[in-house]
Amino acid sequence: MNDAGGNGSAEDLARAAAIAIERYSLAYSTAAGPFHALKSVSLTIPQGRTVGLVGESGSGKTSLAWAIMRYLPPNAVEGPGVIRLGGENLIEKSPAEIASIRGRRISMVFQDPSASLNPTLRIGDQISEVLMRHQKLTQKEALEEAAAALERTGIHRPRDIMRRYPHQASGGEKQRVVLATAFACGPECIIFDEPTTALDVITARQILDLFVRLRDDTGVSALYISHDLALVSRIAHEVAVIREGEIVERGRPAELFSSPKRDYTRALIAAAPRPENRLVTSRIAPAAEPLLSVRKANVRFGQPTRLQRLLGQTRAPVDALKSVAITVRPGEILGIVGESGSGKSTLARVIAGLQDFTGEIGFADRRFARRPDLDRSYRRSVQIIFQHPDASLNPRQRVKTILSRPLRLYDLARRGEIEDRVASLLSRVLLPANFSTRYPHQLSGGEKQRVAIARAFAAEPKLVVCDEITSSLDVSVQASIARLLVEIQAATRAACIFITHDLNLVRQLAHRIGVMNRGELVDMFETGDVNAADRHPYTRELMEAVAVPPWG
Repeated sequence: MNDAGGNGSAEDLARAAAIAIERYSLAYSTAAGPFHALKSVSLTIPQGRTVGLVGESGSGKTSLAWAIMRYLPPNAVEGPGVIRLGGENLIEKSPAEIASIRGRRISMVFQDPSASLNPTLRIGDQISEVLMRHQKLTQKEALEEAAAALERTGIHRPRDIMRRYPHQASGGEKQRVVLATAFACGPECIIFDEPTTALDVITARQILDLFVRLRDDTGVSALYISHDLALVSRIAHEVAVIREGEIVERGRPAELFSSPKRDYTRALIAAAPRPENRLVTSRIAPAAEPLLSVRKANVRFGQPTRLQRLLGQTRAPVDALKSVAITVRPGEILGIVGESGSGKSTLARVIAGLQDFTGEIGFADRRFARRPDLDRSYRRSVQIIFQHPDASLNPRQRVKTILSRPLRLYDLARRGEIEDRVASLLSRVLLPANFSTRYPHQLSGGEKQRVAIARAFAAEPKLVVCDEITSSLDVSVQASIARLLVEIQAATRAACIFITHDLNLVRQLAHRIGVMNRGELVDMFETGDVNAADRHPYTRELMEAVAVPPWG
């Protein structure tokens, strides 16, 4: 596909494009030899168009983005090839010239807005700094334009946001700030690297709608990197599929996703979560006694201390949970969905014994009214798997030490049995036994999450809480982790609480779904009843925001 138009030569078309990459290669020097990240990549981004780039983790998506932005590490070795911006070869530019181009002619929106913003500077100062540098505005002019840029992103009180520090803004607000900064100087092209991965479904939909509006208003070109095929199909004019550093297929979304030519593309499409492809088949019959019952659970953050009250330094507290009541049946997978800030993770931490609360937790035939009452037996029976295994696996410990700890802590194996039990746990999560000698940094994201799953089930729990465990994984790894979890859950008969913002995925694997909004549980239903007429309006809003795969 070529949207640049005309019948000129390939060189003329490349010069007319916003970005033209021609036979570009990139390798990284490592102790084990060169790692070839990109292999003779050619890709054109026509003016005013959006090209989606999809592929698994490690396929080279982000390396290509860094190469375009000229953000390469010291061990990067570029091979033959050209990267043109408006006809100018970026590879030939000096560091000073690149510094002038970044932010003015080309900009980038990253996956995690928190990592993009300086935590020590107010938001207004960060946007105005870009405008002062590239547009040569005075500080007063830059602040006025920063407020206007934020207003264009739909932020209703931009001057209030400008006075805040990044940690005082929500995830959606921070991503709007990053978008405002990226569009501020009217660039020719913007690179988006998984900009909605960390956002809930409603906020992600709002950010995507905002991007489309700003793109259409400004005529900017864009490279949109994502592992969400349904999302890419919604916004891209063309899609390129990358595998192991090579572009293996490209075309218009409707054509490529309905009639893929390569096996790899077909495998990516097959891995995308589709509600009709249920991973669990049977319903869980209501038990006489639920395994877990949470009654009138309340969590309030921001209660002022006595000193703060004396000094008048008080703010309104935040009710993270408001009288939440749920039950989990033996052997059930209960899905919990909702926006960021809805209380999902707070509920998970309460159930896992990591958060103080008021109310009551019932487990089997026991009742607990305070977090300190949750004893050793409860903590063994209820395990939690976190979103980011990098933060939950000790980087200084080998896998065998990580997996043997619950076995030793709960006296589940004799000293001479530990090695065999660790090998068995690795086998259960489809990892080879020799992974026991590796450290977490030697594993991929999916492999680390498999180790985290193995550790949770090592304690032989009756309930496992999964808090957004697939949100940072690409589509094929996400699918394999979801299938693995369902298989282990079925084999062990442990119940699961599966917290996510991916409604397509949760409809594949949950028996029931609970919906949370602003600290309250507003809906609870059997998964097959998601479209029933009596669903809560907020549930319907969530469903309308979901990106639906366009392929049949």
